[in-house]
Amino acid sequence: MVSGTLFNCRKHSWPPEEYVSRATLQLLDFDSAAPPEQAWRRRLNSHANRLKEFSVTFMEAIKMVRLGIRLWSYVREEASHGRKAPIDPFTRESCKPSASQGVPLGGMGSGSISRGFRGEFRHWQIIPGLCVASPIMANQFSIFISREGGNKKYASVLAPGQHEGLGKSGDQGISSWGWNLSGQHSTYHALFPRAWTIYDGEPDPELKVSCRQISPFIPHNYRESSLPTAVFVYTLVNTGKERAKVSLLLTWANSIGGISHLSGDHVNEPFMLRRRWSGWCTSTSQASGQPLIALLTAKDNPPVTFAIAACETQNVNVTVLPCFGLSEASRITAKGMWGTMVQDGEFDRENFNSGPSIASSCGDALCAAVAASAWVEPHGKCTVAFALAWSSPKVKFRKGCSYHRRYTKYYGTSERSALDLVHDALKNYKWWEEEIEKWQTPILRDDRLPEWYKFTLFNELYFLVAGGTVWIDSPSPVTDDKSNLSNHQHTPAEVENSDVSVTAAKVNCGQVAIVEHTRTSGFDSTAVNGLVDDDDDEKTLMRSLCEDESAVRREKRNCHQSIRPSTMEDSPYDGEDVGRFLYLEGVEYIMWCTYDVHFYASFALLVLFPKIELNIQRDFAKAVLSEDGRKVKFLAEGNWGIRKVRGAVPHDLGTHDPWHEMNAYNIHDTSQWKDLNPKFVLQAYRDFAVTGDMSFGTDVWPAVCAAIEYMEQFDRDGDGLIENDGFPDQTYDAWTVHGISAYCGCLWLAALQAAAAMALRLGDKAFAERCKTKFLKAKSVFEAKLWNGSYFNYDSGSSSNSRSIQADQLAGQWYMASSGLPSLFDDFKIRSSLHKIYDFNVMKVRGGRMGAVNGMHPNGKVDESCMQSREIWTGVTYGVAATMIHAGMEQQAFTTAEGIFTAGWSEEGFGYWFQTPEGWTIDGHFRSLIYMRPLAIWGMQWALSLPKAILEAPMINMMDRIYTSSQDTRGSLNEKGVRKIATKANCFGNSVFHCAC
Repeated sequence: MVSGTLFNCRKHSWPPEEYVSRATLQLLDFDSAAPPEQAWRRRLNSHANRLKEFSVTFMEAIKMVRLGIRLWSYVREEASHGRKAPIDPFTRESCKPSASQGVPLGGMGSGSISRGFRGEFRHWQIIPGLCVASPIMANQFSIFISREGGNKKYASVLAPGQHEGLGKSGDQGISSWGWNLSGQHSTYHALFPRAWTIYDGEPDPELKVSCRQISPFIPHNYRESSLPTAVFVYTLVNTGKERAKVSLLLTWANSIGGISHLSGDHVNEPFMLRRRWSGWCTSTSQASGQPLIALLTAKDNPPVTFAIAACETQNVNVTVLPCFGLSEASRITAKGMWGTMVQDGEFDRENFNSGPSIASSCGDALCAAVAASAWVEPHGKCTVAFALAWSSPKVKFRKGCSYHRRYTKYYGTSERSALDLVHDALKNYKWWEEEIEKWQTPILRDDRLPEWYKFTLFNELYFLVAGGTVWIDSPSPVTDDKSNLSNHQHTPAEVENSDVSVTAAKVNCGQVAIVEHTRTSGFDSTAVNGLVDDDDDEKTLMRSLCEDESAVRREKRNCHQSIRPSTMEDSPYDGEDVGRFLYLEGVEYIMWCTYDVHFYASFALLVLFPKIELNIQRDFAKAVLSEDGRKVKFLAEGNWGIRKVRGAVPHDLGTHDPWHEMNAYNIHDTSQWKDLNPKFVLQAYRDFAVTGDMSFGTDVWPAVCAAIEYMEQFDRDGDGLIENDGFPDQTYDAWTVHGISAYCGCLWLAALQAAAAMALRLGDKAFAERCKTKFLKAKSVFEAKLWNGSYFNYDSGSSSNSRSIQADQLAGQWYMASSGLPSLFDDFKIRSSLHKIYDFNVMKVRGGRMGAVNGMHPNGKVDESCMQSREIWTGVTYGVAATMIHAGMEQQAFTTAEGIFTAGWSEEGFGYWFQTPEGWTIDGHFRSLIYMRPLAIWGMQWALSLPKAILEAPMINMMDRIYTSSQDTRGSLNEKGVRKIATKANCFGNSVFHCAC
């Protein structure tokens, strides 16, 4: 349970002086060794309490018993094929979740390793879709100090406390090491992608130590941000009167988590890389790096190579121990290694000539160590840099294909590229820091923003590294194990059967000519479908384009206009191929790029890595126009349907064969969901509007049209408004909806307005007019059926929760404001609804200290009609706060969002830092740790600093100006259009392909 102080006091500042003495901060105030003022902080001796998992009530269990039985059967069936089901609530990690997380290591998409705030390396995600939570306790930094004269000696692992297996009598393993650090005077400071650990006189009272962890996460840099490496820079300050010899030790087990270190056939090898660049590290031109490489071949998976290194300078001597073991049978034991360091502070330099080790036997652990020693003068300072890199160039999915990771574009496909990675990390880390500080400083110095918001904003980005991200170099799969960077050999992906079709649109209009490719035995059979449109001129245009596709491409290039948004350094698409990107819904929900959740999280990618965001949208645009006829059983209802329906936006890009076997989610038939298609339209328009990327717009336009047209089947009474079907047919997939719903209806209204605006930009006036007509008709119905005078009812049904106050009822309005489009409703109705949400869903739940509960009855009681209505969803709360900012309710917005910080990140909270869950209950029981949706906090930052393309757009109601003559269209688009997103408006004309530039 949470301590009562969580709900009785609110702390607005966390000055570092409360954790580290001011004198120590002044001593470390050089070379970025001192932590920034705005950082998340924790003392190392803080208790890492166990987290409490979510459980269903008795009545909820009764309702879901059939689903549970079917899900259990499905999980067992997948296990029989050697696969993990994407949703498996029955299997639990042996390592119980605890409040112990910290900033993860490395860039994006090349596997990740998290590091707890007390120093343990944990949450291994080297293999796609597999997360091993338990720490490898042999992976540690340690320190050995001896004062001149020999009267003072200290030796300790730089991690506090005990763990299971320590303290055994006569143990030759790591329990024999000096676990002497109390952590009472040591603190952790986090500002992703960096972290600082300050040892303020521990273990030596006269030595101040700062360890700063740096990873290459640099917005708009698509090279460095893909690298699987991290640097640890130790700054040593000797406050004593005697000269001190300080040796720092990094030990590393040949493992990718769990018991993989016992699988055998592991090899360690020492090596030395001489300095090739001037200015590398910190000192003389004779500097050299001595890394150690560990080669690991994981069972049934591509090999992984680790390299650990320290930078040798004129003052820093580096030595290595290539191999030691954790058992008595080892030639060199962990205890023997520790004894050598206590006595000498270094290893024998002859170890560099030892060559590769003998491959380990099954059941034997193989570890390695790198030591860096230096003399620190009285009142002197010294810097020692270590680096870690891992290389797993090939990513292999359980079914289907293997690909080369993004970083192989620069380092080749050899596993031994870890050597170059670790070397370059030591060379470039100072430049990384400069770029990181350039990015973060304007926000950190913005006095208008609360301190908690600043560091939570950056720290929530941990998910882009630790969220199971996969970033590949090329969409073509790898078939040749010996392929290299200059000679990749690719073949088309295989599918399980021929009942899979991909529909590719060749033109940009609602009723388009399509080319259908049906894969059969690796070949494509092509058939062109007929054209259906009432406009003969449009037909003629489309036929001519189909006959000369190369001309289309040329005109697309000529029409391409780009604008530099204020939050982006470069045009989001300048021709650079940035590969393809996947990130999980959550480490417990193993589905890549879950789209209903990406709707909330995508602001982070759009702001920081817009080219990745555009490519994800392109992937979904292709998916909309594809169909996969393989049969799937939907577990909630027990019925059968096809895996992917043409025209429907998929729930996700898959699990075991991404891009080729979509919709790994099989609880419900998501082709019947009412939120996915509108969310695609809204994201496509937002990304198009802010980037001004005409190439992107024309790429996704056919899918936008298809997505709108697909939804018309759900308008069963012809009133222009879609209806829900009496089951949880939206992202709240346990919360039943009847008739018209506030959530899906609002999204649909917004999608119609966005589609109309996009149609105007692309010259498709007929489609814009269709959307306008539907919008005007649907809006009046929506307000008549749901507006009750102060907010929009949950749905138009007659159930007990139909009048519930849904926190997310204005999700469509959020996107209108974020995209620079006119509001869906009168300002009074928007602000009234938000005030109702604030007063009830936020403030009536523990005084606003927990976020916004999803559902609240108008009598002030939480809606407990299902498990999701009574949950507080972290990402939804951030989205609601962003909507409040757009509506001019900044104070309420930050109070709402601060509840997520207080309950999840503060010292008195539940302990969800760097593993923010999908949601929690009022008593603090979480569901689904390390989840995608909390990235929605970047939707708040988007609202606070709207891009120039949005701010400078003319605020004219597009729905009143859709139909104009072709002559008027050119002029109005140039001066009075919906949003001015291109520098040459006359590039549009009647059709995007009629370019007169």
